[in-house]
Amino acid sequence: MADEREQPTGQARQRIDKWLFFARLRKSRSLAAKSVEQGDVSVNGQPVRQPSYNVKAGDTVVLSLDRHDMVVKVLHPGARRGPYEEARLLYDDLTPPPPPRAERNLFEQATRERGAGRPTKRERRETDALRRRSDLPDDEA
Repeated sequence: MADEREQPTGQARQRIDKWLFFARLRKSRSLAAKSVEQGDVSVNGQPVRQPSYNVKAGDTVVLSLDRHDMVVKVLHPGARRGPYEEARLLYDDLTPPPPPRAERNLFEQATRERGAGRPTKRERRETDALRRRSDLPDDEA
């Protein structure tokens, strides 16, 4: 006789907050629930805001993290929060690879237009020299 808790893989469903915690995509279940409530999670293209939303095998979950979005396909519901090797079997990572470094401009925000912002030491000296010349009377210049 089969255990009553066991369900066929295709029919098994699990709360999204529990699944994110078991799959080690979030550090705690409460953080997983907060992510869902804040709208950082979508399932099959639909935003999810209830931690009690059930996911099943075959669902595609998009999780917005701090620096990138993670796209995973649910393979199995979790039974417990086990080690990484066990948690990794719960999903298939479909996240696209990051663009090569040559295409990314890492200092995009740090650059400024010439003349904008604080002047360089050389520009400051040139400005001071112009001011000194303009302060002199016309006879002395």
